[in-house]
Amino acid sequence: MKVRIDRPAGRRFNEITSDRRHRIGPAPVRRPTPRARGLLPMGKKDKKQKKAEEAERKAKADAADWRDEAQIAEPELEKGEGPEAALKRLQDQLVMLQHAYVIHGHRGIVVLEGWDAAGKGGLIRRIGWCLDPRHLRVHSIGAPTQGEKRQHWMQRFWTRVPESGRMAIFDRSWYGRVLVERIEGFATESEWTRAYDEIRAFETTLLDEGIHIVKLLLDITPETQLDRLQSRYDNPEKRWKLTEDDLRNRARWRDYEIAYGEMVERTSLPRAPWQRIDANDKDMARVAAFEAIIKGLGDGVDVSEPTVPPLIRAFFGDPS
Repeated sequence: MKVRIDRPAGRRFNEITSDRRHRIGPAPVRRPTPRARGLLPMGKKDKKQKKAEEAERKAKADAADWRDEAQIAEPELEKGEGPEAALKRLQDQLVMLQHAYVIHGHRGIVVLEGWDAAGKGGLIRRIGWCLDPRHLRVHSIGAPTQGEKRQHWMQRFWTRVPESGRMAIFDRSWYGRVLVERIEGFATESEWTRAYDEIRAFETTLLDEGIHIVKLLLDITPETQLDRLQSRYDNPEKRWKLTEDDLRNRARWRDYEIAYGEMVERTSLPRAPWQRIDANDKDMARVAAFEAIIKGLGDGVDVSEPTVPPLIRAFFGDPS
């Protein structure tokens, strides 16, 4: 009876009979083909493959240093001030800014992107605690509905642009086109590549209309994410927040690194740059985020107290 043994990489096994010993010879020497040695011109298929490999290497190199290129939002504490005290001070400032928006009819957008478990939800809650919900909209962006799929992919974001006197927070946003849709294959390469130009045009139009835009990217390490996912699993009250998507996205961490790098490079605008926040410390990350939001949404906004009409002053006996 003859037995064939699978050939492992780097070894050559002879076909043997059951009553003979294994005979292992040296691996055959593989000589490079003339084309591999550059002796023959590359065909169209080879050129296309080489171009794709070069683009992939460039993307990986860009992803390696996108953190250095992104604008960093650093938290600033006053002397002797802790994170909670700083957050209370900043919340008061944000309240005054919202009053100015309502009075003067300003509009502002805050875009939150970042890794799963980076703290986007906690940050939104802190913002919502201090602001008047009548003038604040929070949009948690997920997969498009069947009706939205029949429209241009940007249509659902145009309808969420805030009205006069309001602020809007996007928990995920139109950047899903060049992030999750790119990585999961929900958008073709031509679609997500074209999206960079479409996003820049969209944001430029909003800026030209006088809408303030703040874009924050909450960044954490894989180790921090794992700790937080484990904490969610261990806590029955938070376990509902843990999804299979979190685990699938974590398995593609490297792909997201590349996508984030290209996103920062190609969509940071002079008037709306990406700001990276080190979110490994939640408290300090919230301080940094509040400061960036107040600075960005408050640019050129008069937050001084409005003039009280004479009739109202007279009613309360104010002679000034």
